[in-house]
Amino acid sequence: MTTSTSKLSMENLASLCKRRGFIFQSSEIYGGINGFWDYGPLGCELKRNIREAWWRDMVLNREDVVGLDCSIIMHPRIWEASGHVGGFTDPMIDCRSCKKRFRADQLFEELGIEPETGSEIEKKFKLPPGTKCPACGSLELTEPRAFNLMFKTYVGPVADESSVAYLRPETAQGIFAQFSNVMSVSRQKVPFGIAQVGKAFRNEINPRNYTFRSREFEQMELEFFVKPGTDQQWHDYWVEERMRWYQSIGLPKESITKYVYGKEELAHYASACVDIMYAFPFGVQELEGIAARGNFDLGRHQEYSGKSMEYFDADTQEKFVPHVVEPSAGVDRIALALLCNAYREEWIPKEGPAVEAEPGKPVPEGYELRTVLRFAPRVAPVKVAVFPLLKNKPELVAKSREIFTGLRRHWNCFWDQTGAIGRRYRRQDEIGTPFCITVDFQSLTDNTVTLRERDSMQQVRISLSELTAELDRRMG
Repeated sequence: MTTSTSKLSMENLASLCKRRGFIFQSSEIYGGINGFWDYGPLGCELKRNIREAWWRDMVLNREDVVGLDCSIIMHPRIWEASGHVGGFTDPMIDCRSCKKRFRADQLFEELGIEPETGSEIEKKFKLPPGTKCPACGSLELTEPRAFNLMFKTYVGPVADESSVAYLRPETAQGIFAQFSNVMSVSRQKVPFGIAQVGKAFRNEINPRNYTFRSREFEQMELEFFVKPGTDQQWHDYWVEERMRWYQSIGLPKESITKYVYGKEELAHYASACVDIMYAFPFGVQELEGIAARGNFDLGRHQEYSGKSMEYFDADTQEKFVPHVVEPSAGVDRIALALLCNAYREEWIPKEGPAVEAEPGKPVPEGYELRTVLRFAPRVAPVKVAVFPLLKNKPELVAKSREIFTGLRRHWNCFWDQTGAIGRRYRRQDEIGTPFCITVDFQSLTDNTVTLRERDSMQQVRISLSELTAELDRRMG
C-alpha cells in the first residue's frame, strides 16, 4: 500500500488556495456552511481542465463511448429501484450532551473500537458500555441509527409525500434510466459506454479533509455495457486505462495505487471492484472506484419500470440484459490531489539549484522562499503569462499585447505588467503557470522574447515565429 510521506501542511495549501483564487469557503461572509465550497477564477479553470481531459480521453478519443447529460432531479422511483431510498444510509451516533453528531464507522475508528464481525457492507455498530463522547467526554451517546444521505426536496406547489423528490446522490442512475434511448439513437453495439459529468449531492454526516468529503461534489462516471461473461476482461481493461490516465494528468505513479476488494467486501451484485487511491497528506484515500456491477442496475430498472432493458445481439441472435463496468471518479477529489501533488516550498539561492524547504525552519541566508505549484501543463489553470519588461514604455506594452492576443487563441493566458520581473515570476509560480514570456527592448529589434520555464526556472531566447510551435511542443 502506498503511504503518504508528504510534508505538505493542509493549512498552507488552503491558505494558498484562498489567497490565489482556487477555493473559497461557500457563503463565507455569513460564516460559511459546512461541506460546501466555491471555486474561484483559478479553481474553476483547474476543474474545467480536469473535466475536459477526462471527456477527451473517455469520449472524444474513443468510438465506443457516447455522452449524456441528465437532470439533477429525477423520478423518485429511480432511487427506489437503485436501492438508495431504502439502503443509502450511514449509521450515526448523537451526543445528547454536546449535540455533536458522528458517523459510526469514523467514531469507532477514532476510539479504537472494533465493530461486530461482518463484511465491510454489513458491519454492525454497537457501542460498548461506558463509551465516552470524544468531543465532551460525556456518557450520553445514542446507539447508532440509520441516516439517509440523500437530500429530500419537493416538486410542485404542495410540499407533501406525493411531491417528494431527491437531489441525485450519483450521476450513474440517470445513465441506466436512459439506456434504451441512448442505445437506439447512438447506433452503438455492446460493448459500448455512456459517459456523464455532473453535480451530485450527499448529506454527509461529517464532511472533512478540506474538499475531499463534501456534501455537493462533481462526478465523472462511465457506464460501460458488456456481454455477460466478459465482465472480468473489461474490468481489468478499465482499471489499467484509468491508472494510466492519472499519470497523464501529472500524478506520479508512486503516489497512486490500487485497492482490490476482497470477496467479503463486495456488494452482493458485484463481481469485482478496485479503488484507485492517492497518498494525500491526511492519508491514502480513494480517487476513483471501478466496479463490475453485473446487470443489477438495468435489471432493477426493468423490474420497477416494467420497460425492457434487453439488448438484441444481431450477430449471435441473442437477447440479454447487458452487464456493466463502472469507472466513477470525483472531479473535486482529483483537483485536491493535483493541488497536493503540485505544491512545493523551495529555497532558491542566488546561484545554483533550488532545494526543498524544511518546514518550520527559517529561510537560510542567501536564499529566498519560493512557493510553486508544479501542475502538468495539461491541467494548469493558466498556461502562459506575458510580461512587458517595463509598463511605462508604450512600445514594449504594444508588442507584448500583440503577443498576448495571439497566444490567447490557443491557451488560457495571463497578462501582468506590474512589479519587478522577479516578483511577477513568483506570482505565476504560485498559481502553477508553466511558462512566462518577457518582452524587452531586444524584442523590438530582432523579434525574439525570453521564454522562462517554471520548474527549472531556465530562460531561453526564442524567435516569435517559433514561439507558438515551441510552446505547443512543451505543453505535451
